Amino acid sequence: SGHPEVSLRPLVRGDADDWYACLTQPGVLEHTSWQLSSVDDLAPLFDALETPRAPTQIRMAVVDRAGALVGSIGFHSIQWPHGTAEIAYELCPAYWGRGIASALCQSVSRWALAAFGWHRIQACVLDTNVASAAVLRRCGFKHEGRLRHFRQVRGVARDFDVYGLIAADGGIASR
Repeated sequence: SGHPEVSLRPLVRGDADDWYACLTQPGVLEHTSWQLSSVDDLAPLFDALETPRAPTQIRMAVVDRAGALVGSIGFHSIQWPHGTAEIAYELCPAYWGRGIASALCQSVSRWALAAFGWHRIQACVLDTNVASAAVLRRCGFKHEGRLRHFRQVRGVARDFDVYGLIAADGGIASR
């Protein structure tokens, strides 16, 4: 995983309650475009993760040394023919400020570029999510612009900043 306090494993449907609890902690949900009113709202994501077709999403559980889920990281909007995907991650607030998000973002991005031969990974971050923007910059993502009113966030059109990591930027040769 790139950080000694956590490891990664596949995110499975049995994680739904713990993941929902993490996502809905104060400080987490307001920095995302998640529309969550109950744990059942995560079911479509698990359906997408379990599809036998080429996945449009890949998500891993971030677990602490005791094996407890403390966040997730992965990719959505995967475009296999174009070699692109969008990275997304979150950590429970008790794990903030330790370099975990940066270590995970960097190691998972480098892994995906090499393993899948992707050309680009992007991130769309709420314009108010200063901490996540800093994580992306530390991991070599470049700020590419602002998408005005890009996504609905709990009923309000919000602006998102786009960050991109190109395989060539990271010293990763794509296949």
